[in-house]
Amino acid sequence: MPRITPNLWFDTESIEAAEFYVSVFPNSQIRDVSYYGEAGPREAGTVLTVEFVLDGQEFTAINGGPEFTFNESISLLINCADQEEVDYYWATLSAGGEEGPCGWLKDKYGVSWQVVPSALAKLMSDPDKERAQRAMKAMLGMKKLDVAALHAAADAVSPRQS
Repeated sequence: MPRITPNLWFDTESIEAAEFYVSVFPNSQIRDVSYYGEAGPREAGTVLTVEFVLDGQEFTAINGGPEFTFNESISLLINCADQEEVDYYWATLSAGGEEGPCGWLKDKYGVSWQVVPSALAKLMSDPDKERAQRAMKAMLGMKKLDVAALHAAADAVSPRQS
């Protein structure tokens, strides 16, 4: 089966971004850095690509120039075991970036991330559809996702059920 490696296009920040990402995630490393040669199109000796691994997932970052920038149509989802992980990744990745709704953020390089507790998937697929909808409504009102608040909203009894 072919391996799929996400390729992130930066203007000039590929090595800086890769170094930041490998500092954030466990079991991560930079594997290789290649450089532009005399053929260009950028100055010889500047970083062309960075191959790196984030907790087992391979990535490539390229310094391709300013022609393309990141947007929310592609995001990287982090499945977090608990609130402690949500808090860590949210604080670390949003620093210098931008917080968004529903667990989404942009890091300081413009890459979009979804920081999601595993509890959310369980709540959203609850056989009790009203419970799932209460969790969904709560999630839609949050920036950083709050596991306890999601559970509390899901477990709240609506007035017509009392």
